[in-house]
Amino acid sequence: MRAIAYPVATVLFLMACANDGTAGLRAALDARIATAGAEAVGVYFKDLRAGDSVLIDPDVRMHAASMMKVPVMIQLFRDRDAGRLRLDDSVTITKTFRSIVDGSPYDLGAPDDSDTTLYRRVGERESIRYLMDRMITVSSNLATNLLIELVGADRTQATMRELGADSIAVLRGVEDGKAYQAGLNNTTTARDLGVIFSAIAEGRAASLEACGEMIEILERQEFNEGIPAGLPAGVRVAHKTGWITEIQHDGGIVTLPDGRRFVLVVLTRGIADTTAADALIADVSRLAYEALTR
Repeated sequence: MRAIAYPVATVLFLMACANDGTAGLRAALDARIATAGAEAVGVYFKDLRAGDSVLIDPDVRMHAASMMKVPVMIQLFRDRDAGRLRLDDSVTITKTFRSIVDGSPYDLGAPDDSDTTLYRRVGERESIRYLMDRMITVSSNLATNLLIELVGADRTQATMRELGADSIAVLRGVEDGKAYQAGLNNTTTARDLGVIFSAIAEGRAASLEACGEMIEILERQEFNEGIPAGLPAGVRVAHKTGWITEIQHDGGIVTLPDGRRFVLVVLTRGIADTTAADALIADVSRLAYEALTR
């Protein structure tokens, strides 16, 4: 009989299956994370139907990288709901911003951005809706800075606190070098982001209509090497990624074909090889899916 080669995540899950429910998932996740060589890994898993959850180092604080763009999106929709702005309003595209340290100007550059298209349009105007889509789906730093100036980092952080993300820090836009040197960074935990994505999934982050629109935007995410890579075809993933040097994150809402949903956040620090970090996130995703569907 020909031997079947199972993915490592599946093997770890089957080894842990002697334990029931979330205990088996926790054992499998612990075993996989132990092989990753990471300085820190934070995991938040929540079955939105049953309410079962698995948390692994959920309160370890990490640089948020581009995960802070999800709170900015939420604030934009809440401001739309409140009549403070319309998503079809437009703003002027600029690449020059001011440091939160001393107000000195700094420029964003296309080589350091995952989306270069807006840099060719400096001086033109573009809608908030379009900029928000670019901020999430292709993680545009330039769009992010334009939008966080519009809604305010302090207001965005206050909204996250209101939703229950008690420790997330949303202090500034991206590429503020003076702020980085001063240790003034956007930071988060797996628990913070799990609470935020749960609020979107459950229609509490803003109006029910707005939460549906947010999910649609998150489902158009173009970087899919993490959570989606661990899932079979037909599973929908509304998610956001984030990365800087030795930081690789992914988090979002997973919807199975039968309608069951779970929230999954995986934060990693200290894995130099981005491919290895993506593989870890994909394996955590696969294990969560198998625990829910076995």
